[in-house]
Amino acid sequence: MRQVVLDTETTGIDPRQGHRIIEIGCVELVNRKHTGNSFHVYINPERLVEQEAIDVHGITNEFLTDKPLFKHVASEFVEFIRGAQLVIHNAPFDVGFMDHEFNKLLGVTPPKTADICTVLDTLELARQMHPGQKNNLDALCKRYGIDNSHREKHGALLDAEILADVYLMMTGGQTDLNLSGNKTSTGAGGEVIRRLDGNRKALKVIRASADEMKSHESRLDLVMEKGGSCLWRQ
Repeated sequence: MRQVVLDTETTGIDPRQGHRIIEIGCVELVNRKHTGNSFHVYINPERLVEQEAIDVHGITNEFLTDKPLFKHVASEFVEFIRGAQLVIHNAPFDVGFMDHEFNKLLGVTPPKTADICTVLDTLELARQMHPGQKNNLDALCKRYGIDNSHREKHGALLDAEILADVYLMMTGGQTDLNLSGNKTSTGAGGEVIRRLDGNRKALKVIRASADEMKSHESRLDLVMEKGGSCLWRQ
């Protein structure tokens, strides 16, 4: 099963008011494991970014001046997500912006996100699992013990990396890497998350000695004598 955990940053909150995507970050999971493959790009939105949005993600108009237009990265982006299940926190927001960008493409029949892939909304999932509680990404990180201390501002690739770990913990606790491949990134710039080398030496297994096992059993005997409950004896 191939999943793509996705996040975007935008010029504002409503595409119907002409707001655009300025950053896309994606990380790939196959069979619930990180593959190390990612897609990351900044985009020139051809309009000004609202100050309220800059306060959230820190991406300025000056920074975006020389970045590619969406039409120049659309083909590569679509191929990366095609056929996957997108995992998005508050999916209607990101999908609404993606469909808006697809509709602006000229000379082609614009696709809909639903024509390219399926979508899983982790915000809706979290609300079902934790009704009445805070379910934003920061709250979920705290709930599931995910370290997000390096997240000073929102960023599409960084948030996608964090959401991938949160999603895996929410749905079974599997956060192992697929170490058969190396970390790769496509698109322009952005943070690189370093993963362990798949060719590293196997961990050494240290087993208890006979004396240690004897001491362990003696301790269990004492627990039983005191009327305690001993899981090792059940």
